[in-house]
Amino acid sequence: MLQKFNEQNRDLIVYINGELMHRDAARISPFDSAVQGGDAVWEGLRLYDGRIFKLTEHLERLRSSALAAAFTEIPDQATLRQALRETLEANEMRDGVHIRLTLTRGEKITSGMDPRLNQSGPTLIVLAEHKPPVYGRAGLKLITSSLRRFPPDCLDPKIHHANLLQSILAKVEANVAGADDAVMLDRRGFVAETNATHLFLVDQGALATPTCAACPEGVTRAAVLGLCASEGLVVREADLSLTEFFRAQEVFCTGTMGELVSVAEIDGRPVGDGSRPVTNRLSEAFGRLVRSGGESVFLD
Repeated sequence: MLQKFNEQNRDLIVYINGELMHRDAARISPFDSAVQGGDAVWEGLRLYDGRIFKLTEHLERLRSSALAAAFTEIPDQATLRQALRETLEANEMRDGVHIRLTLTRGEKITSGMDPRLNQSGPTLIVLAEHKPPVYGRAGLKLITSSLRRFPPDCLDPKIHHANLLQSILAKVEANVAGADDAVMLDRRGFVAETNATHLFLVDQGALATPTCAACPEGVTRAAVLGLCASEGLVVREADLSLTEFFRAQEVFCTGTMGELVSVAEIDGRPVGDGSRPVTNRLSEAFGRLVRSGGESVFLD
């Protein structure tokens, strides 16, 4: 699975700290904290029919991450919504759009990691792209990464930060193995998530998903847990080993970038018999949810 350039995105307008500019002119300073040390927090949003799915939840998680990272300045929701609206209106976007909302600590007066060097900031970036869900519907092929997800005593996964090197290295392993993505375990050997998504399994009609001990509190994950409840499906959050995924009847991933997609294979082992009744049921329910819910940032 490799994303390709979308011609619709050739003349994107990007928002950076109140200014709208063509993608080719969009720049941040080499002294910005995101450049200096990946010192930023971010959210991925999706626009459906003029409405952003779970917008409030995403903006609250952004603020929570910035607070945990000790940002001294955090834009309020009104400012963030205004930035989103200006960006979407400048690009004339209403549907089929993925938005990367990034907040860095800001610019430093000189290079260095000390946050006291940040005497202007933060930097707010809104990048909206025409982008359908990035995964195909044939089912993902996963391998298990050699890298482990951090627990809270190393780097709390509840901080949705932009230093993604751990995930990138796991993705490199997946690429080398000819897989779509990589399963990442925690330091105890339990499944945490993939390099990009949360994981669910289905066994005997019941669902299970790893706890958030070593993975972010996913907004899409939470939405799927809510759908399970409304659909009368039993789901448990627990420490789950690879063995439980190997013997599962169905496995699927959740995330804003790819929505809900089935897993066909893990470490060369096929998942179940190829039928996906629970996954398909939840995928259809999720499709209805994202089209019927969401919040508009437009004035009309």
